Amino acid sequence: MTQPANAPATPIRVVVADDSGFMRRMLSDALGQHGFEVVGVAANGDEALGVCTRLHPDVLTLDLAMPGLDGIGVLRALRDSASPIPVVVVSAFSPAHGARAVDALAEGAVDLVAKPAAGNPPSNFFAELGSKVRAAAGSRRSSLAAPRAAATATHARAASPRPAPAATTPSVVRPRTRSRTRRTVVIACSTGGPRALAGLIPMLPSPLGEGVVIVQHMPPGFTGSLAARLDLASGLEVREASGGELLDPRVALLAPGGKHLRMSDSGHVRLSDEAEVGGLRPRADITIKDVAGRFGPRTLLVVLTGMGRDGLEGAQDVRRLGGRVLVEAESTCTVYGMPRAISEAGLADAELPLHDLAAAIVEEAGT
Repeated sequence: MTQPANAPATPIRVVVADDSGFMRRMLSDALGQHGFEVVGVAANGDEALGVCTRLHPDVLTLDLAMPGLDGIGVLRALRDSASPIPVVVVSAFSPAHGARAVDALAEGAVDLVAKPAAGNPPSNFFAELGSKVRAAAGSRRSSLAAPRAAATATHARAASPRPAPAATTPSVVRPRTRSRTRRTVVIACSTGGPRALAGLIPMLPSPLGEGVVIVQHMPPGFTGSLAARLDLASGLEVREASGGELLDPRVALLAPGGKHLRMSDSGHVRLSDEAEVGGLRPRADITIKDVAGRFGPRTLLVVLTGMGRDGLEGAQDVRRLGGRVLVEAESTCTVYGMPRAISEAGLADAELPLHDLAAAIVEEAGT
């Protein structure tokens, strides 16, 4: 097969871990045909760790259900290693096992790809796998560059006559100056989003602004588990939207996978089965535009890590109607795609690392 036009000059090196010999062959062949170099395979978790230690691949594709050390165990071991390897989980998922998928993301997986079910075109699976492996490899390059950037910043501060302020990590961030306008907060994210949300949402106080809406790109059946995990750690009540709710300053509503989250003129949330936009449902742009149209200058958009440009059109509406836009800085993004699109368009009021976003949100949204 001809090498894809977007394949890198140096192929991305991948290790494939799956207890099924058929799946190992299928994944290896598909990745090779899409311009990746499969440098090793593993039939269980212990083998996967050994192969990764020897070969130092750019990305590991990982099944979760394997004999011996399972996929979650592998993720935990890699997370604690000196040089973590980005992982794309390739496993059989169902809504009934949504918590397992969310556990994998919480333990450090960059993204998830569901193994193809009977009747689904394998071409769609292979295209999704390729894009997510490529994004995972890009996340490693960003993480390797971050220490160099931090060292440069440290050197610059040392040369400056002004001392840097001491860093603080409060359990919940309180506003340094109360916003004059209480705003509705819309948070949009994709690849790396569950981990970013796990770092951000527990730092936010309750009540917050006029309420919070979250759009995270996930398939149907998994967002309920994500909401439940976030709710356990947060002062805000986090729940999957069911439709009909009014925004509440004490509640963060998460758009359910497979539905667009819309807002009526009366301010009630409604869920829509309208067609996917750019392959996405939920689509953040749709939610952002509805919120901006309803609340105008009382809208605060926050865009976190993610592939693609979802959120850009919504950010244009937010700024046009007088609202505010914050984006996550490249230094803490798993994938600097969605925030980059908004920043490069000149639409971001501030670009901040994840650990500084909570304070900025509180200041902008009010309590």
